[in-house]
Amino acid sequence: MGSSIEKLEGPGFLCPYPFLKSLASITFSFSFSQDPTVSMFPASNHSSVTEFVLLGFSSDPTTNRILFIIFLLLYLCSVLGNGLIIILIYLDSHLHTPMYFFLSILSLLDMGYVTTTMPQMLVHLLSSSKIISFAGCWMQMYVFGALGLAECIFFVVMAYDRYVAICFPLRYMLILNWDLCVRLVVGTWASGFFFSLVHTIFTMNLPFCGPNIVNHYFCEGPSVRSLSCMDTHLIEMVDFVMSIFMVLVPLSLILASYVRITMAILKIKSTQGRYKAFSTCASHLIVVTLFYAPAIYIYMRPNSSYSPERDKQISLFYNMFTALLNPVVYSLRNKDIKAAFIKVVMRNRQVW
Repeated sequence: MGSSIEKLEGPGFLCPYPFLKSLASITFSFSFSQDPTVSMFPASNHSSVTEFVLLGFSSDPTTNRILFIIFLLLYLCSVLGNGLIIILIYLDSHLHTPMYFFLSILSLLDMGYVTTTMPQMLVHLLSSSKIISFAGCWMQMYVFGALGLAECIFFVVMAYDRYVAICFPLRYMLILNWDLCVRLVVGTWASGFFFSLVHTIFTMNLPFCGPNIVNHYFCEGPSVRSLSCMDTHLIEMVDFVMSIFMVLVPLSLILASYVRITMAILKIKSTQGRYKAFSTCASHLIVVTLFYAPAIYIYMRPNSSYSPERDKQISLFYNMFTALLNPVVYSLRNKDIKAAFIKVVMRNRQVW
């Protein structure tokens, strides 16, 4: 494997393989004291806040019931759509290739990503209590961040897959062998969970002296950090640096890969061949744009521009709607997925 890959490393090779190669090897219970002085540094986490209240989208019960129905349907469609892709890829032996293996991992990431926040939001829409414990908030922030960061890096892996498939079609299976594919997947998940742990520890170790009302529908880092009773400038800088490394760097590598892909596609003489190649990459570019644009806005802007209502809407978009649109984009534009679906339906009809 090593020798075959090294052949790719040379002049003009802009795909982020060195990066991929290294990848492969936390009852609203704020206690109001009669003493007007509230301690900023209690024993456990230097905070007098033990629980948070998530405001959500509305305080009107009727509006919340309507939102519950809408978001429940969207959540079910997202989970079922991504789950269907995973099942189809598992059942159809023709889809047992690196491209579809990576697509199934993306669907798995999306299912976990949306399940981290949506079930709790649905419960809060129907409940008068919108409390989340400090530990629950910690855990939600950590898992949400881990899956999000893993997806950021995983898009680089998928871009590399398309690069090899289009620029080196004859050596595709040799270069992207199953051992390398598994290493890349494990590397992206491990990186996401590690860097999310750093981000979560920095945020949740801040002193929270009150209030404890989070103007959001889940425990997102910037929303929780805005409640801290100390200057968070240093942590914001650390977050910004991490965002550059985990968001902008992967995005730059994806763009660099697609520059090379475009150059290779333009050399294809057949119009039908060029169309097929562009169509294969278009789905990935659509998903990358839908994911990265709101994520960059949320995590790479100054705290002074924090707007709770706008941030909730944007977070809902890249949390819920990207996970919902991914199976739609990939299935409607992919003949192999549609063919596998028809094959499974026809097989079940014959059984019945």
